[in-house]
Amino acid sequence: MEYDRDTRGAEGSSALIAIVGRPNVGKSSILNRLVGEKVAIVSRKPQTTRTRIMGVLTVGEDQLVFMDTPGLLKPRNSLGDYMVKSVVSTVAGVDACLLVTEAGAPVSKADEELIRRFREAGVPAVLAINKIDLLEDKTRLMAQIGAYSGLYDFEALVPVSARDGNGMDALLSELRGLAAPGGWLFDEDMLTDQTEPALAAELVREKVLRLLDQEVPHGVAAVTEHMEEEGETLTLHVTLYCEKQSHKGMLIGKGGQMLKKIGTLARKDLEEFFGCKVNLQLWVKVKEDWRQRPQTLQGLGFSEKNLEL
Repeated sequence: MEYDRDTRGAEGSSALIAIVGRPNVGKSSILNRLVGEKVAIVSRKPQTTRTRIMGVLTVGEDQLVFMDTPGLLKPRNSLGDYMVKSVVSTVAGVDACLLVTEAGAPVSKADEELIRRFREAGVPAVLAINKIDLLEDKTRLMAQIGAYSGLYDFEALVPVSARDGNGMDALLSELRGLAAPGGWLFDEDMLTDQTEPALAAELVREKVLRLLDQEVPHGVAAVTEHMEEEGETLTLHVTLYCEKQSHKGMLIGKGGQMLKKIGTLARKDLEEFFGCKVNLQLWVKVKEDWRQRPQTLQGLGFSEKNLEL
């Protein structure tokens, strides 16, 4: 997708900002906190975000377009390859980057690799040190700030907590400083580029991540097959694709109890998001080793065309 400054907002300023970092540091939580709405699912499990997710925040004359990316990791399958390409292509095509790391954690190899990419692309970057609410010894922040300052000339280094909002106003102020004149990229009421069916499927997958352990949730993809408004009720048919027959049994559970739990939790969030009653129908199907098969990945929406900026 080509992003052109919108002449309708020619007097405004904008910035296309990639949110990057290693897995499970809170990138999606920061995105949701910044835009004020849940546009990306969150989980305590790593590798929750699989593809690039856009969130738009328009404040005054400034429009910030955030690109939330998967955590940078060493790929172990075709899906992992896709996730790494998503990160690399995004960093190369934005105006600035927001590197997210965890309070008290040492500089990771993923951070070093991302900083190398910043340097190659010549992009300005802000560092957000997240989860400060979980750090008991706050003096460790000074050492951490010093370590990152020695690696790159960051525009700012801001300690934050996406969970309670501490430091987020200061972070937003720094990010707004990156906006350049030339007009907005999107209409003022734009929130995300995700379609409603895609958001619905991701909200269902979020519940799978919450309720199931070990390898099973990472081998699950969710796809909205049908979406229809019927009076005041929104009907959604969502299929959960897993890699093994044994995983299908775990997703359904004894007497269908696990699938019922997933549906109950997902329906609550969906009704809150769409503002209406939701009739959610879930199915579970097996696609053997889908994460290893490029053609199957494309069929599930992981197309390299989606990586173009």
